[in-house]
Amino acid sequence: MPEPLIRLLIAAGLASLAALLFWPGSGLAPRWREARRASERVLIEDTLKHLYEFKLTGLKPSLESLAGALSVPLDRVARLLPLMQKHSLVEYEAGEIQLTPRGREYALHILRAHRLWERHLADETGYPEMEWHDRAEAIEHVLTPSQADSLAEHLGNPTYDPHGDPIPAATGEMAPLAGGSLAQATDDHLRVVHIEDEPQAIYAQLVAEGLHPGLELRIIERSSERIVVWAADREHTLAPIVANNVTVIPITTPPPQPGFEQRRLSSLEVGEQARVVAISRATRGPERRRLMDLGLLPGTLIEASLRSPGGDPTAYLVRGALIALRREQADQIAITSSEEAKL
Repeated sequence: MPEPLIRLLIAAGLASLAALLFWPGSGLAPRWREARRASERVLIEDTLKHLYEFKLTGLKPSLESLAGALSVPLDRVARLLPLMQKHSLVEYEAGEIQLTPRGREYALHILRAHRLWERHLADETGYPEMEWHDRAEAIEHVLTPSQADSLAEHLGNPTYDPHGDPIPAATGEMAPLAGGSLAQATDDHLRVVHIEDEPQAIYAQLVAEGLHPGLELRIIERSSERIVVWAADREHTLAPIVANNVTVIPITTPPPQPGFEQRRLSSLEVGEQARVVAISRATRGPERRRLMDLGLLPGTLIEASLRSPGGDPTAYLVRGALIALRREQADQIAITSSEEAKL
């Protein structure tokens, strides 16, 4: 091949490579720079959110605590904070990292977007509870303030997310989070007001136990090794480290009189009647609407009519119609005892 042609081909190849790397908007280099900027923005927003959460819990943030919370190297946080200070998002007071008013407003928006999206996932989708947090983590970085306002209006302006965390209003106000740890509770009759969704391993245990905000429980055993509670017609045994992630408040109303205790619908024997009290708050979205459409509303008389040979599902007589429910569905429906159903 003639040498001029070779040089021409090499030049053309280099030109193509340069275009691939540096073409405005679609080249690899602009894309890499854009991805790096996006990654940096996400890290800044996560830092703001964690700084605000540290403040809520009364903890003092440090480079080490931020690096641990963000799962990034210490030197990355050390490079990030001066940049955030340059943009008036953080400042140092008496050697402590503090949010500026601008940083606090930004952090509240991220927190608001995250908790609103979790509320949306819980109420309007069928995604499992274990996926809510990670999905909201992704959405919080793309939801604009106006989109968050529209979502809040669509959801009826909720004040708490499905874990019981308060959702900041557009103006920054938040409802209070009362109560204390189940592990430290001194009262016996309690209501769950908050479930901590991190770390994931502990949250998975709480989800598996069916614990959720709004659930009433009674402590039946305390020790340094375990806490045993009675809730939703069964016993739950929790290690103190797990119970520490459950926030409760005492219930001052007297316990139900004998014959009026709540049970699960799944405990109803064939031929036995009861009245529906409520559908568990753990049942949300389309599944909750389906149960309500089937007539399972508070006060409805229900009878277990027929159980399949394998024991599941069970056919229940509701308002003159038979409906079949699996055990896990019937577990989510609270009923009165048969004595009250006869009243």
